[in-house]
Amino acid sequence: MKPTSRRKFIATAATVAAGTAIANAMPTINMESKYPIVHHVFFWLKNPGSVEDRERIIAGLKTLRKIETIKELRIGVVASTEKRDVVDNSWAVSELMFFKDLEGQATYQSHPIHQQFIKDCSHLWEKVIVYDAKDV
Repeated sequence: MKPTSRRKFIATAATVAAGTAIANAMPTINMESKYPIVHHVFFWLKNPGSVEDRERIIAGLKTLRKIETIKELRIGVVASTEKRDVVDNSWAVSELMFFKDLEGQATYQSHPIHQQFIKDCSHLWEKVIVYDAKDV
């Protein structure tokens, strides 16, 4: 084997080994089996151009993390993805929550922290749409 071929082989083998080690070290999360109840909420602001109003809703949503039945909470804003007919980017803020069961989702709905969020922030939104789903 030529010296350059041997070096290429060693470099390739090291790269493959490193990639395999990294892939094996990364945690895998199987949300669908661990937290089968999904609650996705989209908010449209009364003042769509108001960064301050958007940030107030985001801050309010972050308080919901204290509710123990919420197993995972993601808060998002519209991504600058490719424009397509099937993509709705008219909303301002979204929350995506995962629950272990329907009882946990029901507890969240009536929880004082959730009720306080509604009281503090509902004047900021014009429209809210909720999508609840269960893994099948």
